[in-house]
Amino acid sequence: MITAIVMIKAEVHRIPEVAEAIAEIEGVSEVYSVTGGVDLVAMVRVRRHEDLAVVIPGRVNKVPGVISSDTHISFQAYSRHDLESAFAIGW
Repeated sequence: MITAIVMIKAEVHRIPEVAEAIAEIEGVSEVYSVTGGVDLVAMVRVRRHEDLAVVIPGRVNKVPGVISSDTHISFQAYSRHDLESAFAIGW
């Protein structure tokens, strides 16, 4: 599974509807409204790199109200859950 973190700038008055529209796109697992230099962060999870082109520039960037996006592709996930399962001793 390939994970991409997509930072999205949106028209301020349309943030809620933009977030809801992006959340409905196949391949988008979560959308967060955030503070800082962007308005939304979307988590995209797909099976193939080619699918990123379909989801992000093909769908996410075409949602009315999206101004721009910046995509970061994940190499590896590190989380407390992953570390706990890696070091579990069968409890």
